[in-house]
Amino acid sequence: MAAHIFDGKALAQRIRVDIEKDVAILYEKTGVRPGLAAILVGDDPASAIYVRNKKMACDKAGLVAHEHRLSANTTQEELLALIQKINADPAIHGILVQLPLPPHIDNRVVLEAIAPHKDVDGFHPYNMGRLVEGDPVFVPCTPKGIMAMLDAIESSIEGAQAVVLGRSTIVGKPMALLLLHRHATVTICHSRTRDLSSVCRQADIVIAAIGKPHFITAEMIKKGAIVIDVGINRLDDGALVGDVDFESVKTQAGWLSPVPGGVGPMTIAMLLQNTLESAQRAVGWR
Repeated sequence: MAAHIFDGKALAQRIRVDIEKDVAILYEKTGVRPGLAAILVGDDPASAIYVRNKKMACDKAGLVAHEHRLSANTTQEELLALIQKINADPAIHGILVQLPLPPHIDNRVVLEAIAPHKDVDGFHPYNMGRLVEGDPVFVPCTPKGIMAMLDAIESSIEGAQAVVLGRSTIVGKPMALLLLHRHATVTICHSRTRDLSSVCRQADIVIAAIGKPHFITAEMIKKGAIVIDVGINRLDDGALVGDVDFESVKTQAGWLSPVPGGVGPMTIAMLLQNTLESAQRAVGWR
């Protein structure tokens, strides 16, 4: 029997409808609209598309999007000065810096310059620390979206064996923490994991975030497992594929997320949700 396919677009749309309603209530009661500042440095085409999609999502949900497009020659000092200016702007409730940045700019220094209470991406060390404690302010958007997907199918996370492939601070580590806080038994795998296939075959839930196209095959998946594909890989022919070999794994998995149309729309929905929550905190509603 073929796997059930996650419809990330439909779930994200339902969430965005609720966000739009809450944004309207916030504005009616307080005159405040959630404001999101997006900073793009350079002319990377993929990054430009991501920023454009985020702005469109903000516009549809009633949030105010502020775009800051800077040249690739922008210095780190100039970027930091802009962030400090936005930190001090009460009309801005969320700040995101689109990664990757040009090589001459230190990602860590820039991300740490964002005020923690406006760090809607959840990457600031303060917010990461709160997540480790199990009392997060902002949860990184992709892991937060994946948890919403798991909850939407009423999956049994408590007691489940979960494998997270990838240990980035953007997806892998926060994803593992979220699952751990929901009482899953979590294994983080990476390039040095021994007998990776055997580890994966024990998992009830597999989260693939390693950036290798079609890396996860049916032989690595337990029958009926939930498989979430976070990978976004562009092939030589222009096709967009995930880390999971969709065609083979769909015959083995119980649930499987597609690429595109799975995790991606959920990530943007969670960005809107985090920005709304930041605005609500600013007026004392949370």
